[in-house]
Amino acid sequence: MAEGAPSYRRDRPRLPAAERRRQIIDVTSVLIAERGFWGMSMQDVADRCGLTVPGVLRHAGSKVGLLVAVLEHRDLEDARSLRAQLGVGEDEVPDEWSAGGPDGVDLRQLCAATMRRNAQQPEFVRLFTVLEAESLTPTHPAHDYFVRRQQQAIAAFTSLAEDISDHPEALARHIVALMDGLQIQWLRAPESVDLVTAWDSAAVLLFGPTP
Repeated sequence: MAEGAPSYRRDRPRLPAAERRRQIIDVTSVLIAERGFWGMSMQDVADRCGLTVPGVLRHAGSKVGLLVAVLEHRDLEDARSLRAQLGVGEDEVPDEWSAGGPDGVDLRQLCAATMRRNAQQPEFVRLFTVLEAESLTPTHPAHDYFVRRQQQAIAAFTSLAEDISDHPEALARHIVALMDGLQIQWLRAPESVDLVTAWDSAAVLLFGPTP
């Protein structure tokens, strides 16, 4: 072993299947955020989990299967945390970009809740930012996922914008662009950019002063 290279134990205690799968998903999320999907290897995942590659594959099936599991897990967790930010029930926001949003929540409130939620999980915003850029290549296994995700976001925001704008789709696209751009600035310089404050300032430009 090269001097200074990290060592990983493979004699860690056995975990129940569900706990092991969650560990593998969490480790993979960190590695993708650090290196991208193409830069991560199954050996990297196995090393950090204290497993062999065949051991990881028993839980994930393949590298692409592992990516799908990461995205599905993040969708579920993001929906839960968004519901918490909005203060709504389990059935009121079936997914992050539910068209129309829950009753009593307008476009401005939904956007603010989303950015507050994201400000609390920089590691996962970084994960999605890295994957979104990487998946611009049509052959990337997450390409269709991010195309669909963008379409859903624009459709949901457009629906909510119909009562406040003569050009609801244009406003929706501006919102998505502003969110993505501010998040990149925040990830690059978190010590000088406060994501929630930056969004609040942008919201004034988009929607006007808070009523």
